[in-house]
Amino acid sequence: MYATAVFLPLLGSLIAGVLAFISPPPDDKVRRATFDRAAQWVTCGFMVISMILAIAIFSEVALGGNPVTVTLFTWIESGALEVNWALKVDTLTAVMLIVVTVVSCMVHIYSVGYMHHDTSIPRFMSYLSLFTFFMLMLVTSDNLIQLFFGWEGVGLASYLLIGFWYNKPSANAAAIKAFVVNRVGDFGFALGIFTVFVLFDTVHLDTIFSAAPTMADATIVAFGGEYHALTVACLLLFVGAMGKSAQLGLHTWLPDAMEGPTPVSALIHAATMVTAGVFMVARLSPLFEFSETALAVVTIIGASTAIFAATVGCTQNDIKRVIAYSTCSQLGYMFFACGVSAYSAGIFHLMTHAFFKALLFLGAGSVIHAMSDEQDMRRMGGIWKMVPVTYALMWIGSIALMGLGIPGLDLGFAGYFSKDVILEAAYAAHTGVGGYAYWMGIAAAFLTAFYSGRLLFMTFHGAPRADETTMAHVHESPKVMILPLLVLAAGAILAGGLGYGYFVGYGTVEFWGNSILALESHPALEHAHHVPLWVKLSPLVVGFGGLGLSFVMYVLLPGLPAKVAGAFRPVYLFLLNKWYFDELYDRVFVRPAFVLGRGLWKAGDGAVIDGVGPDGLAAATRDIARRFSRVQSGFVFHYAFAMLIGVVGLISLYLLTKVG
Repeated sequence: MYATAVFLPLLGSLIAGVLAFISPPPDDKVRRATFDRAAQWVTCGFMVISMILAIAIFSEVALGGNPVTVTLFTWIESGALEVNWALKVDTLTAVMLIVVTVVSCMVHIYSVGYMHHDTSIPRFMSYLSLFTFFMLMLVTSDNLIQLFFGWEGVGLASYLLIGFWYNKPSANAAAIKAFVVNRVGDFGFALGIFTVFVLFDTVHLDTIFSAAPTMADATIVAFGGEYHALTVACLLLFVGAMGKSAQLGLHTWLPDAMEGPTPVSALIHAATMVTAGVFMVARLSPLFEFSETALAVVTIIGASTAIFAATVGCTQNDIKRVIAYSTCSQLGYMFFACGVSAYSAGIFHLMTHAFFKALLFLGAGSVIHAMSDEQDMRRMGGIWKMVPVTYALMWIGSIALMGLGIPGLDLGFAGYFSKDVILEAAYAAHTGVGGYAYWMGIAAAFLTAFYSGRLLFMTFHGAPRADETTMAHVHESPKVMILPLLVLAAGAILAGGLGYGYFVGYGTVEFWGNSILALESHPALEHAHHVPLWVKLSPLVVGFGGLGLSFVMYVLLPGLPAKVAGAFRPVYLFLLNKWYFDELYDRVFVRPAFVLGRGLWKAGDGAVIDGVGPDGLAAATRDIARRFSRVQSGFVFHYAFAMLIGVVGLISLYLLTKVG
């Protein structure tokens, strides 16, 4: 059952890939449609089975308390390095299996409708299933090498999916950017794995975790200095998490990745690849718990990312980019939850976020589909009556994202339960970094409500701003696209309330078992249930405040945003240009790299290596041959003279030799 759930998407990907390879040309529409349907049925069917198996695994492992490790075969055996290909299935893995398979299954089904006009459907479905397989391999990893395999696999699949429309230069550039930025993070991740192996002489997770307390005070010597070993390892590992989960500094690839088809945005940026970093930190909690410095860095980076991305999301006009920056911000919440040792709260938010963010991305795709591929919210408006189902579902996803609910009565959508407990845990940590995370989280909650309301009001309300042709074609999405949205909406409504007791409530110890470790000296989650009332009410107050402000600015006084942007133009441009991170990186890294590369190409490679090497030898050979060719004049007296000179030379050499 365990291996089947993981490897079925790979089988579906291979079959769809073969269908893509042997698919008839576009002009043979009848046969091509048959191949397209076959690829869709195979990949969607296998994903449904995988999802059902994941639910069964969750029931047995997480609810039944029966973790299991399934060893498939020995993968690497070299000296002290012994690596099995094994599936580690505990509560943390079971939760991730539910998240990945449910969202991926809904994305597969949704893609049947969304991509029905595309000319490369089997290839797209193959990429989706391949991505899902690598993500499942990542979350079921029994060792760090297998984890790295899945980690790099989702990076490869994301490159293929983001650049799926390879005839668009912008899509190619976005795919390359995502790949390169993630390589920066993955370099740190690889160094972290090396460090862990040096310390523990193994990459097997359970062996590492059992030995971690004995290494709590170990040091490592590097570059002439002595450092706390686990801090070095955890910080290097966290660099990988920053790249994969788009944290501040390595976040620049995420918004550009919107160049891929909308189902890709939902799959990569809502529930799967970008959450890999959060999963990794939670999985390695037995290491992070012994490094206060690493935990503090995780908290600060997460809180800073939450507020940064929220500010940028308030000024973006592309509907998918607003949701993308929202994802970046919510990932910040998950990380600073892990940073204050409330790992289960971070995973709880990861789970609820998967449902409502996938709902928002696919809902945005429904809007784009209705608006004839228009993504700019400034060219939308006044369509809520034309797409009532999409409108209602977008409200559900947005309210869940805003985390609106009633403290004390425990009434609210999924985001209310998971986001509020993170803020309460940050406050209850009673540390400097915890306090910073709490207030940044509160500020981000206000901005989240504002940009969520802004998205809804600009997209669906007000006077229509699209041209008459576009407005004439506005229509509700087909059932094959609406059905997955309804499933995700159910998760966005119910997942928080149903999961609260298990994930972060009084049953959390039994539920998580040994899959997550939080030392008794880090009781933030336990104390989160006893914070003052104002701490519990603050997210609600700022949430309604942000939503109310967006209503005033984009419904009651629609001319106000332009006036505010004009009055605070430097601030507006700063946020609109995403804090100028791309421009900064272009100036500091990209341009010098081009100058260096061009110099090495022209001066080093061209002038020295090629000039002295193959080009130089070839030039010298041609010059010598040209000089000798002049001797071949065709006149007999020239050849006789050359022969005479040769004879004189030979006689002279003979006489000199005899005399010597």
